[in-house]
Amino acid sequence: MFGPGGGHIADAARLTRPEGELVWAHATTQERLLGLCDVGNRLKMMRPDLSMMLTWEEDMRPSLLPDGCDIALGPLTVEQPNDIRSFLENWSPDLCVWAGGRLRRLLMRQIRERNMPALLCDIDAEELPGRASRWLPDQRHRLLNGFAEILVPGTEVSERLKRAGVPPERIRPSGRLFQSSTPPSCNDDELTQMQKQFGSRPIWLAAHVSLSELQAVVKAHRTALRSLHRLLLVLTVETFEDLDAARSLLKKEGLAFADWDMGEDPEDHTQVAIGLTENLGLWYRLCPLCFLGNSLIRGAQGTNPLDAAALGSAILHGPGVVAHAQAYQRLAALGAAERIHGEEELSDAVYRLSSPDRAAEMALAGWQVVTEGAVMTDNLLDRIQDLLDQSEINHAPA
Repeated sequence: MFGPGGGHIADAARLTRPEGELVWAHATTQERLLGLCDVGNRLKMMRPDLSMMLTWEEDMRPSLLPDGCDIALGPLTVEQPNDIRSFLENWSPDLCVWAGGRLRRLLMRQIRERNMPALLCDIDAEELPGRASRWLPDQRHRLLNGFAEILVPGTEVSERLKRAGVPPERIRPSGRLFQSSTPPSCNDDELTQMQKQFGSRPIWLAAHVSLSELQAVVKAHRTALRSLHRLLLVLTVETFEDLDAARSLLKKEGLAFADWDMGEDPEDHTQVAIGLTENLGLWYRLCPLCFLGNSLIRGAQGTNPLDAAALGSAILHGPGVVAHAQAYQRLAALGAAERIHGEEELSDAVYRLSSPDRAAEMALAGWQVVTEGAVMTDNLLDRIQDLLDQSEINHAPA
């Protein structure tokens, strides 16, 4: 089981079905898996007794999952009728959400025969099942009509589904399933006060900075200060140990800093404000530019960039963004994020992007990326809730 904040994949053999509603979701790509986690997170806000169970394809190797997943069963390997039957009887999901292709004929047939509500979403045209023979009747509708609804990303998929025998009323254009954002909140009074306090002062954020990145970030800020004398860096780290290391480094570098976690507010002479990552809802809103840490080392997992993008911050990051590669690619494609490779490139980027106009352009592009998957996510949430509510009515005692 996962606790708040996600966690490592658990030993599925030790898990049992939780009480209450259980939604089983299957992902065929890493991006879809993250999108389903977001759907689960939002769904549980609306239905607190609900649990989300995830499976995925054997060629996927996720090591960490964000909020939204309660049970991670790992790769879906059930293929034989008896194994499928045991799986469905043991977990007895109230609903199945299948994201992408790789549909399993025997599994889909048992789902259909059990009258289990099921949704298919975000399937591409090339992922649709092919026709077995030109000379035999088209049987693809048997595989696809077990789904109460198919949420598709475009008209090409819709037309192919219709040709395969899926009734048009079961097909809903809904865009792509992407990882979305539920941005952290902040205290509005505190935000207003800090906006007045900083005024037009240039400010940038380095968030989720790891211990190995501290020196590069601090030195990049010192370099940028030569050209932007009033520049303020807000530096957030994950642990108290890293916070102690940041204090020691700033003292060594002779930079004036305010310790946010000790109740110190940044003043006119303050060059760096330091604290834990708990206040990112405030800092993302205040800082037009942020560097997202845990990314300077190639192969690092990186940090989810969508919260920063949703709250209006232009994004810098290193090459290590393994866990969120697709999100960074989408941001970079629209010019909302820029990759840097070290201290010198970071200081140059901070200087260039301290221009309010340039940062605003990047922030607007980031907002477009964040909202790109909203249609699919909202439609999927609506249909899941409708089917769960209908199932409750159908199973209610007479």
